Amino acid sequence: MSFVVPKPEVVSAPVFDTKERFPVRRIFCVGRNYVDHITEMGGDPKTEPPIFFCKPADALVTEDRPVRYPLATVQLHHEVELVVALKSGGVNILEAEADNCIFGYAVGIDLTRRDLQSEAKRSGRPWDLAKSFDESAPLGAIVPRKRIKLNSKSSISLSVNGLNRQLGTLGEMIWNVDEIIQVLSSFYRLQAGDLIFMGTPSGVGPLLPGDAVDASIQGLPPIALRVLERD
Repeated sequence: MSFVVPKPEVVSAPVFDTKERFPVRRIFCVGRNYVDHITEMGGDPKTEPPIFFCKPADALVTEDRPVRYPLATVQLHHEVELVVALKSGGVNILEAEADNCIFGYAVGIDLTRRDLQSEAKRSGRPWDLAKSFDESAPLGAIVPRKRIKLNSKSSISLSVNGLNRQLGTLGEMIWNVDEIIQVLSSFYRLQAGDLIFMGTPSGVGPLLPGDAVDASIQGLPPIALRVLERD
C-alpha cells in the first residue's frame, strides 16, 4: 500500500526493564478526581462528576526528553498523575471486570495551558486548546501490573527545581481506576494501547523555561524533565 503523504510513526512508550514498547492508540484524561484539586480550582467536589478529555497520542513525551514551552500561553502548569495502560477494552465494562483490562501503570504529567483553560471555562468552550497540544503528555516507563502493587497509601508527588509542589496519595482519588474504566467505557470503546491519565492532587502551579521537573509515584519509575524555551 502506498500513501500520498509520509505515514506517521507508531507512538509508543517504554516498558520498564525490557526492550519492549507499549503502542499508544489514544490518551484519555480524567479531570476533577482529587477533592483538594477541585477545591483549588474553584469547584465543588460534592456535586461535580469526573470530566473526560483527550490528548493526541503524539503529545506523548518519553525517556525524560525535555519539553518546549508551548505556543500561545504565558501560564503553563504541571499536573502529576497516575497513568493506566490498557491491554484490552470494550464498551460498558463492569467495574468488577475492569482490572482484567489493565496492562500496567506509569507516572504521567498533564501539562496544561492554564490561561487558555480559564478562558475556555469563562466562555463555555471546550478545553482542547488548553490540554491537547504538542509535548503535553510526559510519561515515565510503564510497569506491568503483575510487577507492581499500588495501594491507597502509595504517594504521588511533583517538585520543581527541588522544591515540592504537589504531594498526595492515590487513596485521595475520588473515583478509583476500576470505577473510571467502567464510566469511561460507557462513552468510548476502550482498546488495547489506550492510556488513562487519572487526575492530579492539589498543588498545581506554573512552569518556566529552564525549570527542572521531577514527578514520582511510589513504586514506579519517576519522570525527570526540563522545560526549554519555546521555538
